[in-house]
Amino acid sequence: MPNAPAAHASPAADDAAPPWWRLWRDWRLVAMLALGFAAGLPLLLIFSSLSLWLSEAGVERRAVTMFSWAALAYSFKFVWAPLVDRLPLPWLTRRLGRRRAWLLLAQLGVIGAIAGMAATDPAAGPAALVRMALLATLLGVMAATQDIVIDAWRIEIAPPERQGLLSAAYIAGYRLGMIVTGAGVLVLAAAWGSAKGAYAYPAWAAAYAVAAAAMLVGVAATLWAPEPAVPADVPPQPAAEHARLLAVFAAAALALVATFAGLGAVYEALGWADATALPALLLEALRLGVALAAAFGVGALLVRAGLASRAAARQTWVEPVQAFFARHGARDALLLLALIGVYRIADIVLGVIANVFYQDLGFAKPDIAAAVKTFGVVVSIVGGFVGGVLATRWGVLRTLWWGAVLAALTNLGFVALALAGPVRAGLYAVVAADNLAAGVASAAFVAFLSSLTQVRFTAVQYAIFSSLMTLLPKALGGYAGAMVDALGYPGFFVLTTLLGVPVLALVALVRRRWGTAVSDASPKQGMGRPPENAQNNT
Repeated sequence: MPNAPAAHASPAADDAAPPWWRLWRDWRLVAMLALGFAAGLPLLLIFSSLSLWLSEAGVERRAVTMFSWAALAYSFKFVWAPLVDRLPLPWLTRRLGRRRAWLLLAQLGVIGAIAGMAATDPAAGPAALVRMALLATLLGVMAATQDIVIDAWRIEIAPPERQGLLSAAYIAGYRLGMIVTGAGVLVLAAAWGSAKGAYAYPAWAAAYAVAAAAMLVGVAATLWAPEPAVPADVPPQPAAEHARLLAVFAAAALALVATFAGLGAVYEALGWADATALPALLLEALRLGVALAAAFGVGALLVRAGLASRAAARQTWVEPVQAFFARHGARDALLLLALIGVYRIADIVLGVIANVFYQDLGFAKPDIAAAVKTFGVVVSIVGGFVGGVLATRWGVLRTLWWGAVLAALTNLGFVALALAGPVRAGLYAVVAADNLAAGVASAAFVAFLSSLTQVRFTAVQYAIFSSLMTLLPKALGGYAGAMVDALGYPGFFVLTTLLGVPVLALVALVRRRWGTAVSDASPKQGMGRPPENAQNNT
């Protein structure tokens, strides 16, 4: 996304450096706080809170964790991010502008999906469970689309020197949203009569309805916030070209869904659907790979057949990736992408089943809400500040290394908790260590990703990186329930610790190639190729 000064909607006088205390009176911070709140609301409704709802409804643990795949939309948002960036919406774009039009559409989709989930009882039978899965997937797609637009709005609405404050406001709002749909939803469901062994659908329905109503905060911010100016260097495309690109994307998406579902039916017919954890993971990885290949193949064939302009398709989907590989070289680019793809694997895979583990251990929902959804969120914010300070003092790669070490080792605390039983002090200790480590690792990782982006492709490249970093962990997390069934909780937590070992090896390789180059590079400049003497700088 271009960051040209022309994109800033506010006058230059507004961007002059005022006294520090006046910075917090900036209207953009208020809008960013509200939009961050809206962005933080959906995730837990298709992740941990939904896992507890399904668990109380009597859904098998293996099926519960597979619902986390609905969040894979966050990992594939880079595919349609260029369309959101370029495609105007009929009537809405004329009324609200290109950013707010897409933002309003995404937020209404989020509200509709949450309301649909509230109207669905997963205990009503297989058809209701399928409907819940479809609604959760819709929620993931709409929430990921909202993220794309909010990132673009933040970049365009203020100059670079204000981005730090806007990011802080966004993160604070995001965490508040997570508290509402994490702790808030659990407390409401418990207060209104649902518990493990005493499932009450109306309690969960009402709690999710409250979450849907809370999204109106984001809608109000969208209608109130101004529209950023269109950057002068964004070339216009004819409406017909937009329609053709959308048709190519729709056909490719249909090919992906059809192939994925078709292979699932084949697995069922061959009896492979009941495979144990490791073979099932390999089979699903093959299934996903074939489906992605089918989607890309259909898209390429349609472009080659002339359905869409090759130049437009190349500019939309190919150039950002090509520029990244050209800048770093194939070997180094693949090394960086591998690190991005696995860095968060240890904590994300564990996080899929963490709430179910707490409940199986004997903790009540109010205890989980207080410890995990409130105390844990506060500790993670502290961890983020610690990670930011360490990245400044130590450099990004050194902090990245220690963040990976802490993220893996703190998983062993869950082993101790599993053996100790429902000890409240143990719960708080484990949650504190886990969230502090996650905060440090996340802060260093965001700085690392920022150093890799290029000015011309900031939005699309960052969408690619942020999508890639959750793709494998979330896919593997879908089998967390099956792994627990096979290994037990202590064995599963040891396995998640071992998953961090390849991450450390990749960080070491990157440090050997770049040394301190990442910490010295400006996010606007990107990493570039490693210096000649960086290979000996460890």
